[in-house]
Amino acid sequence: MGRRRSMMSDQLKEEIAKELGFYDTVQQDGWGGIKARDAGNMVKRAIEMAEQGMQQKDRP
Repeated sequence: MGRRRSMMSDQLKEEIAKELGFYDTVQQDGWGGIKARDAGNMVKRAIEMAEQGMQQKDRP
């Protein structure tokens, strides 16, 4: 099974990891070192950010 291409930019992933408090783990162990729960929370936060951006875009 091959690796999937990331949908998020590295910059966005790093920003969210810092916000959620596990960026130190990423720096030490890479993205493979984070817990599944942290990865899920990261995706959840990215979705929230996208939804907020869409709401702001729709406002006059």
